[in-house]
Amino acid sequence: MTEQDPTTGSGGPAPTRPAPASAPVEPGVGGPDLRAQFHGISQEVGKVVVGQSGVLSGLLCALLAGGHVLLEGVPGVAKTLLVKSLAASLRLDATRVQFTPDLMPSDILGQMIFDRGEFRFRHGPVFTNLLLADEINRTPPKTQAALLEAMEERQVSTDGVARALPIPFMVVATQNPIDYEGTYPLPEAQLDRFLFKLVVDYPSPDEELEVLRRHHRGLDPHDPIGAGVQAVATAESLAAAKIAVAGVGVEENVLGYIVSLVRATRQAPSFSLGVSPRGAAALLKAAKAWAWLSGRTYVTPDEVKAMARPTLRHRVIVRPELEIDGVTADQVLDGLLAQVPAP
Repeated sequence: MTEQDPTTGSGGPAPTRPAPASAPVEPGVGGPDLRAQFHGISQEVGKVVVGQSGVLSGLLCALLAGGHVLLEGVPGVAKTLLVKSLAASLRLDATRVQFTPDLMPSDILGQMIFDRGEFRFRHGPVFTNLLLADEINRTPPKTQAALLEAMEERQVSTDGVARALPIPFMVVATQNPIDYEGTYPLPEAQLDRFLFKLVVDYPSPDEELEVLRRHHRGLDPHDPIGAGVQAVATAESLAAAKIAVAGVGVEENVLGYIVSLVRATRQAPSFSLGVSPRGAAALLKAAKAWAWLSGRTYVTPDEVKAMARPTLRHRVIVRPELEIDGVTADQVLDGLLAQVPAP
């Protein structure tokens, strides 16, 4: 797969990691065959999605790290198609839920129903591998909060009974960055449950031209499998890859570097809220997954820097007076990355 920086939403040029073929690989950390399956996913997804390789890299990292993803982008930039194609390339179940103001928690989690003289539990759409929560900020906080237990503990509790969710399980939520009427901003507690916030940008002119060519040739964006997307990995290989990612080494000075970065966000005058310890742990997991995808057996400061923006941008709050002047979380984070010395 193209090793593109997942902080870049578009398919255009971005900083790259060393090619996996030339990177050191040890059998004890996944091996080349297992990693090759995940590199092949980009080729399969590319059969229907043009560009967005940086976002795809972020989704793969989140899967390997066991995290969830918040996609931010305007309608029509292939967010839904990207998730469906990813699920098809991994032979995973995917369910899409359109979040609306009248959506109730039971519509997502499920509920007890009386059927043929007895009560039984009717599973909600959350019982899947990849849950696409479309326009999650259009539903009230009560329904948003219904996902908290599922995202954190991989289970759903109803009527005093905890029901385990399928393995793997990942929530991919979307939100529109420009349409705020009738929306309910996600509270910090829910934002903190997402491993990444990825920005899905417009395609480049050449990519958009290729999109039109494919539609002209009859591409059905609602049927990735019919468009030729094949499974090149499975839930079993994903589980093996997660074990390999957990075995990626991290030196003490790199751990100290992560701590220095997150503590710098708490002291930055541009932020009214810094990164929590959960955010520091998320950055570590993301860096290990990115290192494994890049063919490394250990984490370097480069992996930490590459993962900093998508992992931290939604865990900080820019002071209102600076936000009015156009200052973004990414800009402040870039400044901190330049200031905090790397080992």
